[in-house]
Amino acid sequence: MADDLMLGVRRGLPDEVAYLRAANPREGWRAAPTFGQLADFWLNVHAQLRREGGAVEALTAGLIDGSIARETFAPRFVAALNQHLGHLDMHHGIEDQSYFPKFRALDVRMAAAFDLLEADHAAVHRMLEETVSSARGLLTALAAGDAPREAEAFAARSGQLIALLDRHLADEEEIVVPAMLVHGERALA
Repeated sequence: MADDLMLGVRRGLPDEVAYLRAANPREGWRAAPTFGQLADFWLNVHAQLRREGGAVEALTAGLIDGSIARETFAPRFVAALNQHLGHLDMHHGIEDQSYFPKFRALDVRMAAAFDLLEADHAAVHRMLEETVSSARGLLTALAAGDAPREAEAFAARSGQLIALLDRHLADEEEIVVPAMLVHGERALA
């Protein structure tokens, strides 16, 4: 994969990777006659992942600015982070093991796009592991009664994960949804 297409570097997808996007722009997806339940579900899962990441960011910001008490932060944080990271890991697993191979079988031109998305998953997973490590450091510091530096470090690490995830989700949508519109959802069953 070209360095300028790596997650964390790219600013979007070139037309040769998202080759169905031009004929199926985002603004028209929901109005397309072939937009179905799977496409709607996919977009809703991505929206939920974005909301969950935002909830973790909001909790961390609340700890940093003092609007969330240190005593109540840890259980809320652990629950929100576990939900977000578990959902993300499960979603990527289903894509890698089930949906991406089915998309590849629809059209050989999609191989480069799904190679890119699978590389994204590996990059997101590495950042997810770093985020978990940072979260553990924050929780250890909280238990010891002092966490300002670790809270800032976690916020930075989590922010990196969310930025990668936002780019990946947007790019994945520009590959997957147009493919569903063109090839139909039944082909993925």
